[in-house]
Amino acid sequence: MVDDNELERLRDIAVPAPDGEAKARAMAAAMQAFDLDEKTSTAPQGTSAGLRLTERAQKLWRDIMQRKLIATPAITALVALPIAGYAAFEMLKEQPPFINGNGKVTETVADKPVAQKPAPMQPAINEPLPAAPAKEKKTGADAETRTNSQMVPATPLEPATEVDNLLKQEATPEAEPALQPAPAESGQLATGGKDGVGVIAGYSPKRSADELERADKAPAGVAAAIPASPPAMADFKLMVQPAPMPADQMQPQEENRDRIETFKTNPVHETAQDPVSTFSIDVDTASYSFVRRSLKEGSLPDPDTRVEEMINYFPYDWKGPDSAATPFNSTVTVMPTPWNEHTKLMHVAIKGFDVKPAEQPKANLVFLIDVSGSMDEPDKLPLLKSAFRLLVSKLKPDDTVSIVTYAGNAGTVLMPTKAAEKQKILAAIDNLEPGGSTAGEEGIREAYKLAQQSFVKDGVNRVMLATDGDFNVGQTDDDDLKQTIEKERKTGVFLSVFGFGRGNLNDQMMQTIAQNGNGTAAYIDTLAEAEKVLVEDASSTLFTIAKDVKIQVEFNPAKVSEYRLIGYETRALNREDFNNDRVDAGDIGSGHSVTAVYEITPKGSGGEQVDPLRYGQAKVDNGGVANADEYAFVKIRYKLPSENVSKLITTPVTAANEVSSFDAAGADQRFSVAVAAFGQKLRDEDQTANFGYDRIAEIADAARGADPFGYRAEFLSLVRLASSLDGNK
Repeated sequence: MVDDNELERLRDIAVPAPDGEAKARAMAAAMQAFDLDEKTSTAPQGTSAGLRLTERAQKLWRDIMQRKLIATPAITALVALPIAGYAAFEMLKEQPPFINGNGKVTETVADKPVAQKPAPMQPAINEPLPAAPAKEKKTGADAETRTNSQMVPATPLEPATEVDNLLKQEATPEAEPALQPAPAESGQLATGGKDGVGVIAGYSPKRSADELERADKAPAGVAAAIPASPPAMADFKLMVQPAPMPADQMQPQEENRDRIETFKTNPVHETAQDPVSTFSIDVDTASYSFVRRSLKEGSLPDPDTRVEEMINYFPYDWKGPDSAATPFNSTVTVMPTPWNEHTKLMHVAIKGFDVKPAEQPKANLVFLIDVSGSMDEPDKLPLLKSAFRLLVSKLKPDDTVSIVTYAGNAGTVLMPTKAAEKQKILAAIDNLEPGGSTAGEEGIREAYKLAQQSFVKDGVNRVMLATDGDFNVGQTDDDDLKQTIEKERKTGVFLSVFGFGRGNLNDQMMQTIAQNGNGTAAYIDTLAEAEKVLVEDASSTLFTIAKDVKIQVEFNPAKVSEYRLIGYETRALNREDFNNDRVDAGDIGSGHSVTAVYEITPKGSGGEQVDPLRYGQAKVDNGGVANADEYAFVKIRYKLPSENVSKLITTPVTAANEVSSFDAAGADQRFSVAVAAFGQKLRDEDQTANFGYDRIAEIADAARGADPFGYRAEFLSLVRLASSLDGNK
């Protein structure tokens, strides 16, 4: 403790006088300390209390507003831009860029490719685009990058087959057409506009480097008058590829607008009441191609399958004639029916004379090509172009080719040109592009006009119509078209029809105009089928050896109680039409084989389907004449291509034509019967309801024989597919 006395003594001590020198030292020390504090600390003098969290936020906002770093509109924009960007991205995912009929893409900011990135590789036509990245940013640059990343394959493309490469090559989009092409001379590309100036439907010639340079230098507002440059690879991907759909979204089903001719199956005829059967031959093959495509796509085909076209799809080694004087030879075989032990099959086979290449006449061909907007699919115009390229390679140098296209209107793309100028013809084919409606009737008239201009006497004069479907401009009724075709047929110009694609195919129209144009109707669904029709079977497709071929069979009531014709429902003729040369019928080409199969019920076999008459049967005995043991009498009437009067060939069918067992028949006969059974099975006919697909495959496999092109092996695979789809019945 401090003593109180001590404190009192200190209190009484006098205060010393101020020392000036000491005061000066103190002031100097204070000033030095102040200066040092100014340099090392920005804190204000005194003690600084810490701010609360709310006070810090208020101070920060106050400082921002005082310094005027951002105004109220800018704050609104910062909040609204991310929301608007996200909404726009979601809309683009649901609605992809619009692709018009000419294959142009309506371009948006997100659709433009990034300039500094190299063009991505071109995918295969049918290859889907990779899925979009999982993380998506909302800025303009990120959206642009994301769009391009969808178009670049995540993995390298697998090697394509030769067919796929050709299809991709043919599917590459062409450049835009020039507005004023030069007038064409004979053998050059021609236009259909006024005074020789205009744009041909579906035709787009290549542009020169000078034209491209002028397009680049053109001022704004003039670009429409100058051909546009070819689209970039990224744009091309958008043109040929649909936008990818989310994994959990179901793909929409396209409406199938195919028009297939409907008909009823041939009935069973009682020989005593109706002993004569008359029909026109049919060498078309379209139905088989329809069946193949449907089965390979995983569905059973349309029940209105023409069984005869399935049978006649395959080449058979029937015995042909020895000379061209008799254009074809017939072979008749009677054998047991594999699906009914009470009946027999009467198999009628016709083989046409095979004209040697050196003896083939000159050909004057007009390619009439549908380039309407519906042809803008990989299995339509691109496949069509590849198919006709194959045909051009098959022609002889002296043959003539012309090309007419039709969409909203018709025009001549290539005037008559010798096949020796192959590159010019191929260039005209390559430049075809789709777009517009379908003025087929106008195109047919223009094609016939060109065919007449280059008509070859004693040669082949044929219009080859290639289309995916209907005519929706001009003369669209099938009967009207039939009359037009019949009129032109009399001048010596025939017409064949080749169908492409699905969803818009008018099979009924194809059958009508091909039958009345003395031509064939084929359906081309693959490049391999195009090779079969236009290369391997070119002779039979182009060179007619007999026209208006009719078959009439008279059955003997003493030997046959019932019969039915398998197929040929759409080719039936009246009995009196057989001898009427004014009635049109089918044609046979060089080397063509035609097969017709009857199922007959022998007298007394117990397999009759028609009940006997209660009050007696019609008299059937023939007075004991020499032909009482015949099953039937086959008559074939035909005309030579340059003649209008028919000739007759007859063949009696006796026990000499019969084999003891089904296996004793020839391999070709047995295979054709397997195809006939398959066609009836697909039509769900009663006769083959209990005849399984496994039995059909067994017969076809045992009778496969020589199969150099693999057609019969393919048939076996189709039988297995149908069996799986039909529940292994």
